[in-house]
Amino acid sequence: MIAVTGANGHLGQLVIEGLVERVPANQIIAAVRSPEKASSFGTLGVQVREADYTRPETLSTALHGVKRVLLISAVEVGQRFKLHKAVIDAAKEAGVELFVYTSLLRADSSEMFLAREHKQTEEYIRASGLPFVILRNGWYLENHTSALGNAVEHGALIGSSNDGRFASASRADYAAAAVVVLTQPVSGSKTYELAGDQSFSMAELASEVSRQIGRDIPYRNLSGEDYAAILLGFGLPQMIVDVIIDADTKAIRGDLDSTSRDLSGLISRPTTTLSDAVRSALRTQ
Repeated sequence: MIAVTGANGHLGQLVIEGLVERVPANQIIAAVRSPEKASSFGTLGVQVREADYTRPETLSTALHGVKRVLLISAVEVGQRFKLHKAVIDAAKEAGVELFVYTSLLRADSSEMFLAREHKQTEEYIRASGLPFVILRNGWYLENHTSALGNAVEHGALIGSSNDGRFASASRADYAAAAVVVLTQPVSGSKTYELAGDQSFSMAELASEVSRQIGRDIPYRNLSGEDYAAILLGFGLPQMIVDVIIDADTKAIRGDLDSTSRDLSGLISRPTTTLSDAVRSALRTQ
């Protein structure tokens, strides 16, 4: 059986949907903190089990009989390693044959704030003795396109990444890679650097938006302080704002750029293009 933790999240849902196309649904476990919010999986024939990272006893039950586990990194920044450790320990106790973890692009060398806990988790996985695959995911295209409607409305795209480049891919791309790894024969522990086939700057994103809507939407580069103030004014939590500003700052030094083709190689197709991502976002906003 295959268990997917954090299955109620956007990435987890896409992984479950992809797995259903490849393996019998009753061999898939959606491991979630709140089973009452996972009723949609029941219609697919997928098992739903409670898996609360803060309650280790639920993890032992959730992973009973499981051979392969996907640990989708927790969202609680600052608490991630402690939560991840609980899942890794439960997987080791269950004797899983493959442990898959969604990490961060170049987590071992990145200076991004988020990289610290990913690096800790990777080190603990390696020390556990579990056969593993680490999927070092780059930035999501959706991180860039989720607020395009606001940019169009206000006549500009804003950020603080200067001319930094992002080799971003869609959640669907990263989910497809996880599905491949979870369903292919186990052939030793591996680490993949996953990123989009083509990188872009925020100015190039603004240019693509302008092209598609037929009017100029410039990119306005702000200081980190000014950008943070605007994001806080929109009502974003301080922690989320800190992550966004840190990502923009580190993008300037190249931490979110990559020439790796691991992702398109795993999914046997090109990654989602910037043009397609923009078109999809504008259609729904």
